[in-house]
Amino acid sequence: MNTISHSNHREHKEINWSAIILFALGFWLSGSLLLDFVLIPALSVSGMMTEGGFASAGFLIFGVFNRIELICASLVLTTAFVFSVNHNFDKQKQGLFIIFSSLLFLIALAYTYLFIPNLSAWGLCLNQFNPSLTMPSAMISWHEGYWVLEALKYGLGITLLRWSYTK
Repeated sequence: MNTISHSNHREHKEINWSAIILFALGFWLSGSLLLDFVLIPALSVSGMMTEGGFASAGFLIFGVFNRIELICASLVLTTAFVFSVNHNFDKQKQGLFIIFSSLLFLIALAYTYLFIPNLSAWGLCLNQFNPSLTMPSAMISWHEGYWVLEALKYGLGITLLRWSYTK
């Protein structure tokens, strides 16, 4: 009658934070590359960007992707804090890891709540009888800012990916 029941005994498994950050950064950066260098150029070549409804479609596509970016950026920032508590890196690299992760999170926030709404607003054609065929100068400025942040995102993301992989 001495039966040992293992149903109440659960083993605690540690979370593999290295795998989480590698997955989050890999998924995020590959999705960004796909969006920036495959989907948008394909839409541009097909002529969809000159259509009146492209601003709405762009807002929807980028809106969904930006929410995914926020989730990935949150995972990366959380992992950076875990790495700093566990002392996975030397002091200088720990600080840089948190700073780079925070910048990635701020970039994702800027895209979601600043850039995409403004780009979509500038892309709307409010005069159906006299549509503008040129891009407004304010929209060009927003695009330039987007590409600067995108280059920064790729640089920071690849650096964190490399550090996490070699850890």
